[in-house]
Amino acid sequence: MVSAAGTTTDLGVTLDDYSVGGDVAVGSGKVFVALADRIAVANSRGELTGSITDLPGAVGLATAPDGRRVYAALHDSNEVAEIDAADLTITRRIDLAAYPCPTNLSISGDRLWVGYGCRDQDTGGVLSLDLSTSAPQPTLLTSGRYGAPVIAVAGNTLVFGDSGLSPSDLLVYDVSDTPATLRGEIDGHTYGTSNLQDLAITADGSMVISAFGYPERYEAWDTTNLTKVRTYGEAPFPTFAGYPVGVVISPDGDRIAGGWTAGPERGITLYDAETTTKLYGRDNPIGAVVKGSLAFSGADVFCVLREYSTNRLYLWRYAGNSPTTSAIALIPPPAGTLWKPLTLTGRLTLADESTPGVQEIEVSRRLPNGTNQPLKDVTTALDGTFTITDTPPVTGDISYDMVWEGLEDVTGSTASVTVTVDKTEATLTLTGPTRATVGEQFQISGSVKIRDLGPFPPARLQLLRTVANNHGTSTTALYVETALGDGSFSYVDTPTKHGLYTYSVKWPGDDNTKPTQATHVVKVVRGRG
Repeated sequence: MVSAAGTTTDLGVTLDDYSVGGDVAVGSGKVFVALADRIAVANSRGELTGSITDLPGAVGLATAPDGRRVYAALHDSNEVAEIDAADLTITRRIDLAAYPCPTNLSISGDRLWVGYGCRDQDTGGVLSLDLSTSAPQPTLLTSGRYGAPVIAVAGNTLVFGDSGLSPSDLLVYDVSDTPATLRGEIDGHTYGTSNLQDLAITADGSMVISAFGYPERYEAWDTTNLTKVRTYGEAPFPTFAGYPVGVVISPDGDRIAGGWTAGPERGITLYDAETTTKLYGRDNPIGAVVKGSLAFSGADVFCVLREYSTNRLYLWRYAGNSPTTSAIALIPPPAGTLWKPLTLTGRLTLADESTPGVQEIEVSRRLPNGTNQPLKDVTTALDGTFTITDTPPVTGDISYDMVWEGLEDVTGSTASVTVTVDKTEATLTLTGPTRATVGEQFQISGSVKIRDLGPFPPARLQLLRTVANNHGTSTTALYVETALGDGSFSYVDTPTKHGLYTYSVKWPGDDNTKPTQATHVVKVVRGRG
C-alpha cells in the first residue's frame, strides 16, 4: 500500500502473542524487523528485499554505531546474534544460557546491553557484552527483576525500567566504568507511572524519554538530577489522547517520534524536541502500533502495525518530511439579521495556491452564550471554493468555525469568522377609512407580523388618537389587544367632533425585533343636520 505520506508493507506474518516480534532497527540503508523466528529486511522505501532465518525467538534489535552490524536478541535460544548488515550473514552467536529470555537490546560504542528475563518470572536482569572481544562474556549489572527490563543507553548513562511491574521505577546508572554505579532512581509511585512501554535516550545520555501506558504522555527526564524536564503529547483534561507505546529520537536530536495506540492520536506523532510542539502526525492505516517498534531512517519513521482483526503485521514507513500546509480563507458578510439567511464564502488552498480537489469541511457555529452547534458539512468545488448559507437563530456575535482534517501528505487547517447579527424588522400596519362623519361608527384595523416567528403571542398595544381642528389638538391613549395567532387587532371609534383624526400604534420591540410604528389618518366632517 503506497501513499504520499509513506508506505505500508505486509510482512506476511501473523503473531497472536503480543509480547514477541515487531522491533525495528536501521543500518546500512536497510530496515530490519524482528518477526519471532526470522528478521525481515526492507530498503529505505519500506519494500521487502530479503530475510534472515534460523533466529529462534528474534525479538529485540540494536544497530552498531557504524551501522555495519545488527544485533538480535534470541528469546527462545538464549543467544544474541550478530549480523552483517551488508550481506545479511550471521557472523557470530553469543551464548546467554545462564540468562534466559534475552529480549531488549541497547548499544553504546562497543558495549551491548541486554535486558533479559522470561515473562511473569522474577529471574530477569540487565547485563552487558564487550563486543570488541572475540568471545564476549556477560557482565551482570542487576538481577531478580520481574520480566525483561526495557533499557536505553548512550554516552555514560544507562536507564532501565521493569515492563512487568506497575507502577514502574526508572533506574539510572553511570556506565563510564566497570562495574557500573547507580546514579539514582526515578520513583514510579511519586510520578504515577505505570506499564512501561519504551525508552529513548539522547545521544549524549543527558535526557531519557519514557513511554508509559499511563500517564498518557511522553516524559523527558534529566539523567543527572533525575527530575522531569518536559512532556510531549499531553492532552488537556479530560481529553483522552491515547496510550503511548513507543518513542524514538531523531539522529539529529531535533525531533521526537511517539507511537500511540487507541484514541485520537492513534498512529505516529512528531514533536519538536526542544519546544515539545506537535509538528505533525497521522493515524496509521492498518491497526495498532506495536510496542517499542519505532526507528528513524533519515527523516522517515518506521514502525510495525498489528492489524486488529487478524494480528497480521505490517511495516509502516511514515514519511517524516514536513507535509504540505493548507489554509482556509473565509469571508463573512458585513452583518446579519435574525432569521434571515446569510452567506459566507471561502476557499481551501494548499501552500502553493493549488487546491486538493473536492473536499468535505466541517462547519459549526458558536452562539453568544458559548453553545457550539454543528452545521452540515460543506463540500468544496474543484477549485477549492465553497459557500455556506445559514439562518441565524439569535442576535449578537455568532462565530462560524471550519475544520478540514487534511490528507496523508497535507496538514489540516481551520478558520473562524464572527458575524454580528442584528434584530429583525417587525411589520406594523394600520388600515381604515380615510373619511368619516361625526356620529357615524368606523373601524381601524391593524396587524403586527414578525418574520418566521410562527403564531404571534397576544400583546397589548397602545393606540394614540390625536384630534386636530380649529379648536385645538388633543391626544387620547387607547389600548388594543392583538389576536392570538396572527397578530391582528382592531378598534371601533365613533367621532363626536369634526377634525383630522390621527391614529398611531407603536410596537416597542423585544429581544428579537426592532421597534416600529404605523399611523392612519381619517378626516371627520360634520353631518348634515
